[in-house]
Amino acid sequence: MRPAEPLGAEDRERLLHGAHHDPHGLLGAHPVPGGVRFRTLRPFARSVAVSAKGLRVELFDEGDGFFAAVLPLIEPPGYRLLVDYEGTELEAHDPYRFLPALGDLDLHLIREGRHEQLWRALGAEPMEHEGVAGTRFTVWAPNARGVRVVGDFNYWDGTGHPMRSLGASGVWELFLPGIGEGALYKFEITRPDGSHTMRADPMARRTEAPPANASVVHASHHAWQDAEWMAARAERPVHEHPFSVYEVHLPSWRPGLTYRQLAEQLPAYVKDLGFTHVELMPIAEHPYGGSWGYQITGFYAPTARLGTPDDFKYLVDALHAAGIGVLMDWVPAHFPRDDWALAEFDGRPLYEHADPLRAAHPDWGTLEFDYGRAEVRNFLVANAVYWCEEFHIDGLRVDAVASMLYLDYSREEGQWLPNVHGGRENLDAVAFLQEMNATVYRRCPGVVTVAEESTAWDGVTRATHHVGAGGFGGLGFGLKWNMGWMHDSLVYVSKEPVHRKYHHGEMTFSMIYAYSENYVLPISHDEVVHGKRSLVSKMPGDWWQQRANHRAYLGFMWAHPGKQLLFMGQEFAQGAEWSEAHGPDWWLLDPSYSAEADHRGVRDLVRDLNAAYLSTPALWQRDTVPEGFEWVVSDASEDNVFAFLRFDAQGAPLLAVSNFSPVVRHGYALGVPGRFTAWQEILNTDAGRYGGSGVTTPDPVKTEATRHHGRPASITVTLPPLATVWWRAV
Repeated sequence: MRPAEPLGAEDRERLLHGAHHDPHGLLGAHPVPGGVRFRTLRPFARSVAVSAKGLRVELFDEGDGFFAAVLPLIEPPGYRLLVDYEGTELEAHDPYRFLPALGDLDLHLIREGRHEQLWRALGAEPMEHEGVAGTRFTVWAPNARGVRVVGDFNYWDGTGHPMRSLGASGVWELFLPGIGEGALYKFEITRPDGSHTMRADPMARRTEAPPANASVVHASHHAWQDAEWMAARAERPVHEHPFSVYEVHLPSWRPGLTYRQLAEQLPAYVKDLGFTHVELMPIAEHPYGGSWGYQITGFYAPTARLGTPDDFKYLVDALHAAGIGVLMDWVPAHFPRDDWALAEFDGRPLYEHADPLRAAHPDWGTLEFDYGRAEVRNFLVANAVYWCEEFHIDGLRVDAVASMLYLDYSREEGQWLPNVHGGRENLDAVAFLQEMNATVYRRCPGVVTVAEESTAWDGVTRATHHVGAGGFGGLGFGLKWNMGWMHDSLVYVSKEPVHRKYHHGEMTFSMIYAYSENYVLPISHDEVVHGKRSLVSKMPGDWWQQRANHRAYLGFMWAHPGKQLLFMGQEFAQGAEWSEAHGPDWWLLDPSYSAEADHRGVRDLVRDLNAAYLSTPALWQRDTVPEGFEWVVSDASEDNVFAFLRFDAQGAPLLAVSNFSPVVRHGYALGVPGRFTAWQEILNTDAGRYGGSGVTTPDPVKTEATRHHGRPASITVTLPPLATVWWRAV
């Protein structure tokens, strides 16, 4: 044995300061003239010995934590290191004796931006490598001068754990033997200017609970029980099937409950009310609870506030067992500037656009992704696939699509530059959304993507290969939130009935464009916060009239073409705005509360609306084609009355009539198809059990051979005050 040739001063300095691209070339065991050189970097160690079969040799101390020697061996043996720290000897595998644990195909796909299961290549992956159990750490940081792994396993000092650069891919890798699930870690990155930054793993699949922000090594052990659900969902085209959504903010639905505790309550509640789906506000990890999850730092990790990733899978499994589909809000539009997360991740703009005008989001103080960069686009496309494949999510509601599509979104003149064609469209974002939708629909049968898009962009729900009048292919979404309907209809119902005749068109205008896209009618969290008031509190009049308006509006909404979404608390007419600090006012449903019946009545109506909706194909089977709808009365502005027919695929009709005035209208004639002998009232929002005045029609109404509203027959009915009534032909 002899001392090794000393490290060059530059290599030594770069290793000690985390700025070396190839630590494996200097550390570990390497053949040299006359034997095998062993070198290790173990800060704070008193001594280090090499242990192999029939061999134990102490290495020479080279200072600064370096220990090395040349042993008279023909080739590197299988060996371990015996490291003495103040009299405590630890035996460990040498991380620098292992070949890369990431394959060439993975690196090629990463570089091309085409790795559709990116989470299997980047991040922290517990595995067995070359017969040894440990964790492979990989991170994309192409601008870094060096990267080191730090964690609770090395006392957050990465000096002894520099990573190697895997060439032009920009990926850094290190396999650490003996590190397993539950270990906390980050990446210490040496920036181009030589400074250091400690970063959470962008690909972390588990994190610490905020405000702590370390990443956690994770492997899933959940055994899915929803094979039947997953097989069947691909057979149900969403636009031709029932789709009634209950929107939930998980941390505040029942504050204090974990994912597993929510699994005992949420599925039963949603199933009882008859909703077909839940939509979860963002559950990816986010540092600030007040953002409701819309400023994400951990795109691949369910928030640790409520439990582990497997706990979240347990909740999804429970919802599927109850027959409930699971949508989640997905936020690829922007990310926060936290200096431990994605912003200037490796010392330069990486995930964000290099142009500050393109990077800074003008409304939220956040950064916008650089959709034109292949690796960034890959990060987001794979993320969409990840939630669907790994967590069995049934749909992604994509947040703030409009802010992505337009270069001038919320920007004044001089704050943006046109695209190569001189237009305002963000061509990179368009291409990204098309790729994301195409990839998700190809890989995940039965999943639906939903756009929150607030402009008149052409072809949001059109196939990506169908080019529209504007010269763009469709964005490829399955559904789009109808923000126009939401805004217009709320303007109408918020007016006193005496003034509604001047706003009649607000309720009919939606049918002019109803079939331009596949729509969802959203009464979401955004409509019941920040001074906008809850749904029932938007309504005019006294408490009875407010509830009556609320019920009539829900009846109109459930009958209108398009799917429907209702935010939690609105199903029982909560009077206060939603607050993430305490969630819905469940006490309103306490039998000891004097007005409990008022709120229970509204919830009973929502249950019955969903039941009637599910059993009436006319309300969902032809949602996206004009043949499924006909106006009966669209111009009765003086009466505040709207009446229309919905038809199923066989032509069976449902008649929906809304009277948004506070008076009973007797002897109201409505034109109907002549081939039916009678019409039966199947739902009436004025029923006494809902808290209404009880103006109902229990017996069938006979069809008369009297022309009305351009139809050969008619029925004459009594319209209850501030109510919606549904009749089915019999």
